[in-house]
Amino acid sequence: MQDLFGNQPVPTSPEVQMLANIRQITGAILKPLHLFKRRFPLLSYILNRLLTMMVMLFLLGLAVFGLMALAPGDIVDQIMIQQLFSESQGRVRQSMQGMSADQLAARRAELGLDQPFYVQYFRWLDRVVVHHDLGVSLISRAPVSFLISSRILNSLLLNLISLVLITIFSFALGVYFSTKAGTRVDYAVTFFALVLHAFPGLLLLILLQLFASVSGLFPVTAYPPFPFSSAPAKFVFSYAHHIFLPLLSAFLGGIGGSLRMIRATMLDQLGQPYITSLRARGIAEWRVFFAHAFRNTLNPYITGSANLLAGLFSGSLILEIIFAYPGIGRLMYEAVVQQDINLVLANIMFISFLVLVGMALADIALALVDPRIRYGKE
Repeated sequence: MQDLFGNQPVPTSPEVQMLANIRQITGAILKPLHLFKRRFPLLSYILNRLLTMMVMLFLLGLAVFGLMALAPGDIVDQIMIQQLFSESQGRVRQSMQGMSADQLAARRAELGLDQPFYVQYFRWLDRVVVHHDLGVSLISRAPVSFLISSRILNSLLLNLISLVLITIFSFALGVYFSTKAGTRVDYAVTFFALVLHAFPGLLLLILLQLFASVSGLFPVTAYPPFPFSSAPAKFVFSYAHHIFLPLLSAFLGGIGGSLRMIRATMLDQLGQPYITSLRARGIAEWRVFFAHAFRNTLNPYITGSANLLAGLFSGSLILEIIFAYPGIGRLMYEAVVQQDINLVLANIMFISFLVLVGMALADIALALVDPRIRYGKE
């Protein structure tokens, strides 16, 4: 059979025909997704971020199990050491002789530690996702969900207060000193912000605790010695007194970078041609600052706020250890030292989930502020 020009059609091979069929099937499957993205760009963007977050959590958990498998020793060794130290001095030698290799192997098989790390991980996923059970701590034998719930509120409160304070003061000082560019005050503030940004956080925590110990103005621990239920009003004032120095450390560690970023972004926006055009049209200066230049500083800060939240959670680990604050970071440190795999994994996955949620919320807020993000345009 010939076409209109009298040419014979080129015969197609089975491989070419199969590739064409695959393209047609793929196009038929992806067409509804493209239509959904075109009709609901923001919802499609949110679902994409949530799917990415789930994949990252899955890979993170697998990596944690693999790294724990590479570490020398395991939880059985830790349990044996605790049992030995719990015995009286005269019975230690007898207890050590009574523990045979078969008993240790049986104990590892009972806990599932004799299986490859990926098998242990999928068993953990099955227990968590299907049965909604995080397991029990292999050291304290307490439910992991109870241990996390008793600490996570303390860490969330500490980090959220730090984030709110850093955000408020960063925007207030950054916008104000962007109007004082080139003055001595601006140079001084920029210098101190750079020093705070470069100052080691660990050293700052140690110096603040030494100040509390020497001066006696603040307690060296960051949590009241009595529960909230015993005296709520007294607990609030005592908590504010105890938490002041740790909050000051987190605030000073985060304000430097945020202040410099907002000031630089405001100065960049104020030098744009559209700002000159607005001023030439007689627009009030406060409207130029807050309705136009300030709004365009939100994009980089929203993007950086996710990293700031992750930095606060990672930094609170050292803070909680130094100031004896009963938070999730200190709990994870103790679990890693004891190689309590159930508690370690639950802690890491929960903190990673919070950080990824913070990043997803930052991306969603950025898509709400800037329509180019949700439509996939530069």
